[in-house]
Amino acid sequence: MSESAASVLLPVNATLGVVLAVLLVVAVAVAAYARLSPDDSGGRAREIAVAGVRATVQLAVVSLLIGWVVRSVPLLLAFVLLMFSVAVRTAGRRITDNSTWWWAAAPIAAGVVPVVVALLLTGLVPLKGIALIPITGILIGGALTATVLGGRRALDELHTRRGEVEAAMALGMLDADARLEIARPAASDALLPGLDQTRTVGLVTLPGAFVGMLLGGASPVQAGAVQLFVLVALLAVQAVAVAVALELVARGRLHRDGP
Repeated sequence: MSESAASVLLPVNATLGVVLAVLLVVAVAVAAYARLSPDDSGGRAREIAVAGVRATVQLAVVSLLIGWVVRSVPLLLAFVLLMFSVAVRTAGRRITDNSTWWWAAAPIAAGVVPVVVALLLTGLVPLKGIALIPITGILIGGALTATVLGGRRALDELHTRRGEVEAAMALGMLDADARLEIARPAASDALLPGLDQTRTVGLVTLPGAFVGMLLGGASPVQAGAVQLFVLVALLAVQAVAVAVALELVARGRLHRDGP
Protein backbone atom coordinates (compact mmCIF):
# COMPACT_ATOMS: atom_id res chain seq x y z
CA MET A 1 0.00 0.00 0.00
CA SER A 2 1.44 3.39 -0.94
CA GLU A 3 1.89 6.17 1.61
CA SER A 4 -0.71 8.35 -0.15
CA ALA A 5 -3.24 5.52 -0.22
CA ALA A 6 -2.68 4.76 3.45
CA SER A 7 -3.16 8.41 4.38
CA VAL A 8 -6.61 8.33 2.81
CA LEU A 9 -7.69 5.71 5.33
CA LEU A 10 -6.10 7.17 8.47
CA PRO A 11 -3.32 9.80 8.58
CA VAL A 12 -0.64 9.20 11.19
CA ASN A 13 -0.28 12.49 13.05
CA ALA A 14 -0.78 14.12 16.44
CA THR A 15 -4.54 14.24 15.97
CA LEU A 16 -4.65 10.47 15.61
CA GLY A 17 -2.69 10.07 18.85
CA VAL A 18 -5.07 12.34 20.75
CA VAL A 19 -8.15 10.56 19.39
CA LEU A 20 -6.72 7.16 20.30
CA ALA A 21 -5.96 8.34 23.84
CA VAL A 22 -9.46 9.75 24.26
CA LEU A 23 -11.10 6.57 22.96
CA LEU A 24 -9.04 4.43 25.35
CA VAL A 25 -9.97 6.66 28.29
CA VAL A 26 -13.65 6.43 27.30
CA ALA A 27 -13.47 2.64 27.10
CA VAL A 28 -11.84 2.44 30.54
CA ALA A 29 -14.27 4.93 32.08
CA VAL A 30 -17.37 3.19 30.74
CA ALA A 31 -16.15 -0.24 31.86
CA ALA A 32 -15.40 1.15 35.32
CA TYR A 33 -18.67 3.10 35.64
CA ALA A 34 -20.79 0.13 34.46
CA ARG A 35 -18.70 -2.24 36.60
CA LEU A 36 -18.15 -4.53 33.62
CA SER A 37 -16.29 -7.24 35.48
CA PRO A 38 -17.20 -10.79 36.51
CA ASP A 39 -16.51 -10.09 40.18
CA ASP A 40 -17.60 -6.41 40.37
CA SER A 41 -13.99 -5.35 41.06
CA GLY A 42 -13.35 -3.15 38.05
CA GLY A 43 -10.84 -5.65 36.71
CA ARG A 44 -12.03 -5.30 33.13
CA ALA A 45 -11.37 -1.55 33.16
CA ARG A 46 -7.76 -2.18 34.17
CA GLU A 47 -7.48 -4.88 31.51
CA ILE A 48 -8.72 -2.45 28.85
CA ALA A 49 -6.14 0.15 29.90
CA VAL A 50 -3.32 -2.40 29.93
CA ALA A 51 -4.44 -3.86 26.59
CA GLY A 52 -4.43 -0.43 24.96
CA VAL A 53 -0.94 0.40 26.21
CA ARG A 54 0.38 -3.05 25.30
CA ALA A 55 -1.06 -2.79 21.80
CA THR A 56 0.68 0.56 21.31
CA VAL A 57 4.06 -0.74 22.44
CA GLN A 58 3.78 -4.07 20.60
CA LEU A 59 2.72 -2.52 17.30
CA ALA A 60 5.52 0.03 17.55
CA VAL A 61 8.08 -2.74 18.05
CA VAL A 62 6.61 -4.93 15.30
CA SER A 63 6.53 -1.97 12.90
CA LEU A 64 10.26 -1.51 13.44
CA LEU A 65 11.13 -5.21 13.22
CA ILE A 66 8.88 -6.45 10.42
CA GLY A 67 11.08 -5.19 7.59
CA TRP A 68 14.06 -7.02 9.10
CA VAL A 69 12.20 -10.24 9.85
CA VAL A 70 10.80 -10.78 6.35
CA ARG A 71 14.29 -10.92 4.82
CA SER A 72 15.16 -14.24 6.45
CA VAL A 73 13.13 -17.47 6.44
CA PRO A 74 14.45 -18.61 9.87
CA LEU A 75 13.55 -15.26 11.40
CA LEU A 76 10.17 -15.39 9.67
CA LEU A 77 9.41 -18.83 11.11
CA ALA A 78 10.61 -17.72 14.53
CA PHE A 79 8.24 -14.76 14.39
CA VAL A 80 5.32 -17.02 13.43
CA LEU A 81 6.23 -19.34 16.33
CA LEU A 82 6.25 -16.32 18.64
CA MET A 83 2.74 -15.38 17.47
CA PHE A 84 1.55 -18.93 18.09
CA SER A 85 3.15 -19.08 21.56
CA VAL A 86 1.58 -15.80 22.66
CA ALA A 87 -1.81 -16.97 21.37
CA VAL A 88 -1.54 -20.24 23.30
CA ARG A 89 -0.57 -18.47 26.50
CA THR A 90 -3.34 -15.90 26.12
CA ALA A 91 -6.06 -18.44 25.31
CA GLY A 92 -4.96 -20.93 27.93
CA ARG A 93 -4.87 -18.43 30.77
CA ARG A 94 -8.26 -17.07 29.75
CA ILE A 95 -9.76 -20.54 30.06
CA THR A 96 -8.07 -21.72 33.25
CA ASP A 97 -5.51 -20.57 35.79
CA ASN A 98 -4.05 -24.00 36.51
CA SER A 99 -1.30 -25.95 34.75
CA THR A 100 -3.61 -27.36 32.07
CA TRP A 101 -3.62 -24.03 30.20
CA TRP A 102 -0.97 -25.26 27.77
CA TRP A 103 -3.51 -27.65 26.23
CA ALA A 104 -4.84 -24.57 24.43
CA ALA A 105 -2.01 -25.21 21.95
CA ALA A 106 -3.90 -28.20 20.55
CA PRO A 107 -7.05 -26.45 19.25
CA ILE A 108 -5.11 -23.48 17.91
CA ALA A 109 -2.58 -25.67 16.10
CA ALA A 110 -5.26 -28.09 14.84
CA GLY A 111 -7.12 -25.23 13.21
CA VAL A 112 -4.25 -23.14 11.87
CA VAL A 113 -1.47 -25.52 10.83
CA PRO A 114 -3.38 -27.53 8.17
CA VAL A 115 -4.67 -24.36 6.49
CA VAL A 116 -1.24 -22.66 6.43
CA VAL A 117 0.46 -25.83 5.14
CA ALA A 118 -2.16 -26.17 2.40
CA LEU A 119 -1.65 -22.55 1.36
CA LEU A 120 2.12 -23.01 1.16
CA LEU A 121 1.93 -26.31 -0.73
CA THR A 122 -0.53 -24.96 -3.29
CA GLY A 123 1.50 -21.80 -3.77
CA LEU A 124 -1.42 -19.51 -2.90
CA VAL A 125 0.76 -17.95 -0.20
CA PRO A 126 4.55 -17.81 -0.77
CA LEU A 127 7.04 -18.38 2.03
CA LYS A 128 7.61 -14.66 2.35
CA GLY A 129 6.89 -12.57 5.41
CA ILE A 130 4.97 -9.88 3.61
CA ALA A 131 2.30 -12.47 2.74
CA LEU A 132 2.71 -15.25 5.32
CA ILE A 133 2.77 -13.15 8.50
CA PRO A 134 -0.56 -11.31 8.02
CA ILE A 135 -2.40 -14.41 6.79
CA THR A 136 -1.06 -16.57 9.61
CA GLY A 137 -1.73 -13.81 12.13
CA ILE A 138 -5.38 -13.54 11.07
CA LEU A 139 -5.85 -17.31 11.32
CA ILE A 140 -4.12 -17.58 14.70
CA GLY A 141 -6.20 -14.68 16.01
CA GLY A 142 -9.40 -16.37 14.88
CA ALA A 143 -8.37 -19.66 16.46
CA LEU A 144 -7.45 -17.88 19.69
CA THR A 145 -10.90 -16.26 19.95
CA ALA A 146 -12.74 -19.47 19.17
CA THR A 147 -10.65 -21.49 21.63
CA VAL A 148 -11.23 -19.00 24.45
CA LEU A 149 -14.97 -18.74 23.85
CA GLY A 150 -15.46 -22.47 23.31
CA GLY A 151 -13.34 -23.52 26.28
CA ARG A 152 -14.82 -20.99 28.70
CA ARG A 153 -18.41 -21.66 27.67
CA ALA A 154 -17.90 -25.42 27.95
CA LEU A 155 -16.36 -25.22 31.42
CA ASP A 156 -18.96 -22.73 32.64
CA GLU A 157 -21.74 -24.99 31.43
CA LEU A 158 -20.25 -28.05 33.12
CA HIS A 159 -19.96 -26.13 36.39
CA THR A 160 -23.54 -24.87 36.21
CA ARG A 161 -25.03 -28.22 35.16
CA ARG A 162 -22.74 -30.59 37.02
CA GLY A 163 -25.79 -32.33 38.49
CA GLU A 164 -26.92 -33.30 35.00
CA VAL A 165 -23.47 -34.69 34.24
CA GLU A 166 -23.60 -36.84 37.35
CA ALA A 167 -27.13 -37.99 36.47
CA ALA A 168 -26.02 -39.01 32.98
CA MET A 169 -23.12 -40.96 34.45
CA ALA A 170 -25.48 -42.67 36.89
CA LEU A 171 -27.50 -43.83 33.89
CA GLY A 172 -24.43 -45.52 32.43
CA MET A 173 -22.84 -42.89 30.21
CA LEU A 174 -19.08 -42.56 30.27
CA ASP A 175 -17.72 -39.47 31.99
CA ALA A 176 -16.37 -37.93 28.78
CA ASP A 177 -19.59 -38.63 26.86
CA ALA A 178 -21.73 -37.11 29.58
CA ARG A 179 -19.60 -33.97 29.74
CA LEU A 180 -19.57 -33.73 25.95
CA GLU A 181 -23.35 -33.84 25.66
CA ILE A 182 -23.83 -31.16 28.30
CA ALA A 183 -21.09 -28.80 27.11
CA ARG A 184 -21.53 -29.08 23.33
CA PRO A 185 -24.47 -26.66 22.84
CA ALA A 186 -22.80 -23.93 24.90
CA ALA A 187 -19.39 -24.38 23.25
CA SER A 188 -20.94 -24.14 19.79
CA ASP A 189 -21.85 -20.51 20.54
CA ALA A 190 -18.15 -19.71 20.03
CA LEU A 191 -18.81 -19.96 16.29
CA LEU A 192 -21.40 -17.17 16.28
CA PRO A 193 -19.04 -14.16 15.90
CA GLY A 194 -17.37 -15.69 12.84
CA LEU A 195 -20.70 -16.75 11.37
CA ASP A 196 -22.22 -13.30 11.81
CA GLN A 197 -19.16 -11.60 10.34
CA THR A 198 -19.27 -13.86 7.28
CA ARG A 199 -23.04 -13.56 6.78
CA THR A 200 -23.03 -9.76 6.95
CA VAL A 201 -19.81 -9.00 5.08
CA GLY A 202 -20.36 -6.29 2.48
CA LEU A 203 -23.72 -5.38 4.00
CA VAL A 204 -22.77 -4.31 7.52
CA THR A 205 -18.98 -4.08 7.42
CA LEU A 206 -16.13 -3.97 4.94
CA PRO A 207 -13.35 -5.92 6.72
CA GLY A 208 -9.74 -4.83 6.86
CA ALA A 209 -8.38 -7.17 4.20
CA PHE A 210 -10.90 -5.87 1.66
CA VAL A 211 -10.24 -2.20 2.43
CA GLY A 212 -6.48 -2.74 2.55
CA MET A 213 -6.45 -4.41 -0.86
CA LEU A 214 -8.48 -1.58 -2.40
CA LEU A 215 -6.20 1.07 -0.94
CA GLY A 216 -3.20 -0.91 -2.18
CA GLY A 217 -4.45 -0.65 -5.76
CA ALA A 218 -6.19 -4.01 -6.21
CA SER A 219 -9.42 -4.26 -8.13
CA PRO A 220 -12.69 -4.74 -6.21
CA VAL A 221 -12.88 -8.31 -7.54
CA GLN A 222 -9.39 -9.14 -6.28
CA ALA A 223 -10.10 -7.52 -2.91
CA GLY A 224 -13.38 -9.42 -2.62
CA ALA A 225 -11.70 -12.74 -3.45
CA VAL A 226 -9.01 -12.24 -0.80
CA GLN A 227 -11.59 -11.25 1.82
CA LEU A 228 -13.77 -14.23 0.94
CA PHE A 229 -10.80 -16.55 1.37
CA VAL A 230 -10.01 -15.02 4.78
CA LEU A 231 -13.58 -15.41 6.00
CA VAL A 232 -14.01 -19.00 4.79
CA ALA A 233 -10.59 -20.00 6.13
CA LEU A 234 -11.52 -18.50 9.48
CA LEU A 235 -14.74 -20.51 9.55
CA ALA A 236 -12.74 -23.71 9.04
CA VAL A 237 -10.08 -22.76 11.58
CA GLN A 238 -12.60 -21.77 14.22
CA ALA A 239 -14.78 -24.86 13.73
CA VAL A 240 -11.76 -27.12 14.24
CA ALA A 241 -10.54 -25.09 17.22
CA VAL A 242 -13.91 -25.26 18.99
CA ALA A 243 -14.29 -28.98 18.30
CA VAL A 244 -10.85 -29.77 19.71
CA ALA A 245 -11.29 -27.48 22.72
CA LEU A 246 -14.63 -29.15 23.49
CA GLU A 247 -13.06 -32.59 23.28
CA LEU A 248 -10.23 -31.57 25.62
CA VAL A 249 -12.74 -30.23 28.15
CA ALA A 250 -14.88 -33.34 27.92
CA ARG A 251 -11.88 -35.58 28.55
CA GLY A 252 -10.67 -33.46 31.46
CA ARG A 253 -7.42 -32.44 29.80
CA LEU A 254 -8.41 -28.80 30.00
CA HIS A 255 -10.13 -28.06 33.28
CA ARG A 256 -10.41 -25.74 36.25
CA ASP A 257 -9.64 -26.47 39.86
CA GLY A 258 -12.51 -26.98 42.27
CA PRO A 259 -15.80 -28.89 42.00
